[in-house]
Amino acid sequence: MTLPIAVLRPEPGNAATAAAIEALGRRAIRLPLFDIVPLPWDGPDPAAHDVLVLTSANAVRHAGPALARYAALPVHAVGAATAAAARAAGLRVVATGSGDGQALLDAAQDGGVRAALLLTARDRAVAAHPAVSAIATVYASEAIDRVDATPLAGSVALVHSRRAAERMADIVNDRSHIAIAAISDAAASGLGGGWRAVTVAARPEDAAVIAAAIMLADTLARD
Repeated sequence: MTLPIAVLRPEPGNAATAAAIEALGRRAIRLPLFDIVPLPWDGPDPAAHDVLVLTSANAVRHAGPALARYAALPVHAVGAATAAAARAAGLRVVATGSGDGQALLDAAQDGGVRAALLLTARDRAVAAHPAVSAIATVYASEAIDRVDATPLAGSVALVHSRRAAERMADIVNDRSHIAIAAISDAAASGLGGGWRAVTVAARPEDAAVIAAAIMLADTLARD
């Protein structure tokens, strides 16, 4: 019998990832470790920027009415989900990255971007970049207190960020019964040791980390 796959990311991403797993005929465990909350922000003058950079769909969801001020700026988005959220909000997406935020900004710089406005989270992987002239923090990922990690025993848990990896390391007492599929090497670096097994997705995308988890689950089930 194959192992279930645990989804740890916040809502609404948790439900979306779990549904994708279940559509493949696998059992998903929904156990968010964080809640996403909006933060007050005072956006800079849109005229001072050449593009708007979005590294998460959460930035679109939680930016609030102020986001409309930047509707004239072309958007560079990480991944299809972020691009779709931006379009739904009335923004014009001109570039969709297939990697992480650093790769998106590197590509934007190579394309001539020099004064990007980055809308992002309080806790973020990219603190600064030559293509970015301003960073606006519009949401935060708050750890959920008293998470019961018991249902994770015997599963392959998806880790979508370094913060999620660090949170797992904090709440799990016996790591030997939990395998991990991390979305990137950076995410996996926060795990520490002692897990049943750890694998990293071929690409930093939700579909790729699901595929890595399924492969790992099938391998462990045969052992």
